[in-house]
Amino acid sequence: MNNIRLFYPENLSINLESNLDKSQSHYLLKVMRIKEGDTFSVFNKSGEWKSKVNSISKNLINFRVIEQVRKKGIEKEIWLAFSPIKSNYFNFMIQKATELGVTKFLPIISERSIVRKINVERLTKIIIESCEQSNRINIPVIEKPLSLEKFLNYNDKINLIFGNLNTQNKKVTISDIKPNCLLIGPEGDYSSKETEQILKFNGMQSIKLSDNILRSETAVISALSVINFLQN
Repeated sequence: MNNIRLFYPENLSINLESNLDKSQSHYLLKVMRIKEGDTFSVFNKSGEWKSKVNSISKNLINFRVIEQVRKKGIEKEIWLAFSPIKSNYFNFMIQKATELGVTKFLPIISERSIVRKINVERLTKIIIESCEQSNRINIPVIEKPLSLEKFLNYNDKINLIFGNLNTQNKKVTISDIKPNCLLIGPEGDYSSKETEQILKFNGMQSIKLSDNILRSETAVISALSVINFLQN
């Protein structure tokens, strides 16, 4: 049962006793068939902790923290600035980007954005589930949507990597000091005016991800894989 990992938002410490919420209790009881005395892991930004099921009452699990198995996670900053896309593809993109180490999600509303509103609560749930599955400790942040202009004006201290269909460049330099921020456009790409604004961003790097035209979620996965490779 040690492979079961659950995000626990409250403070964690040795010998802490607490209850899991209804959803987590239901998952462990009905899906994982956990029993009294079995162990599982809980984690948050403080680290990961081995825990034991003390008791089960009214379909709620009471647990006790036994020991810390991993300390606070230290991750390199990878931001993803993206245009929201249609639901099923969007969920997939958020899930895979979390697995690939994104630390902050920045939804960008541009001229050609088809989807202009996002459900932060639903996306946060997907992010947490992806962290549980992928062995991550730190939960990525998802910001409220903002315009491309505001994004460019208020995020000047980043290493911006722009997925650009119109460049021939296929190499980028990764920063060890600034957050590396990947910018991927909407399904219809950025307008010529928006592209011009992006290209004027100080220190911006354009990269051509493929000779083929990629869907937004494919472009995200492709570019993040490159960034991960270069960071390691």
